[in-house]
Amino acid sequence: MLTLGGTWRGIHRLFPIAIFLIPFGIAFGVAATEHGMSVYQSIAMSALVFSGAAQFVSLDFLRAPVAFGSLALIMLAINARFIIMGAALSPWVNALPITKRMLVLSYLTNPNFADSQRAFKSGERDVGILLGGGLVLWANWVIGTTLGAVAGSMIGNPKTFGLDVVMDCFLATVLMGEMDNRTAIIPAIVASVIALLTGGWLPTGWNVILAAIIGGIAGEMFRAK
Repeated sequence: MLTLGGTWRGIHRLFPIAIFLIPFGIAFGVAATEHGMSVYQSIAMSALVFSGAAQFVSLDFLRAPVAFGSLALIMLAINARFIIMGAALSPWVNALPITKRMLVLSYLTNPNFADSQRAFKSGERDVGILLGGGLVLWANWVIGTTLGAVAGSMIGNPKTFGLDVVMDCFLATVLMGEMDNRTAIIPAIVASVIALLTGGWLPTGWNVILAAIIGGIAGEMFRAK
């Protein structure tokens, strides 16, 4: 089910984390304008695309002629992790009509995936948790982009404040909460090692996909024992 109450709960759950998305948005707004995008184009891109890593990478292609084929492959690699996330969320999301399903998944990100999956495993059945978390993250991403595009030169580099580690800390904390048995620990360790070892020679994003596949295989092998 998808209710307004569940959406508000999702907003409240992730609002403290979403605040720290603003510095990332500021960094993108600054980078976008430095690459020749107007303020309105920068804001529109964040509002419509809502994919930080993909947006930063796409800036390098803002020159003629645009290599659309290369751009498409890179975007596929960066965002292929959503295939895995979608599969993990399918028991809950697939119960919705297709229109609501597309709406919810349009706001899927790493933080609200981690938060909502934990909530679903705890008995939550309102997919509004996922949508609300995504909406508050999206809003703060757009706010940050607006600030960066309009006044980025006066703000400076947000990374100097150390705020860029907050999201990683949140995701690491959620992951550690799931490490309650060997079946969960083994695939996480295997995937982490593969991602680190292949990060230097695989194209951006593909190391994460390879790590997820091998980690999943390792998990199934230990589950079968």
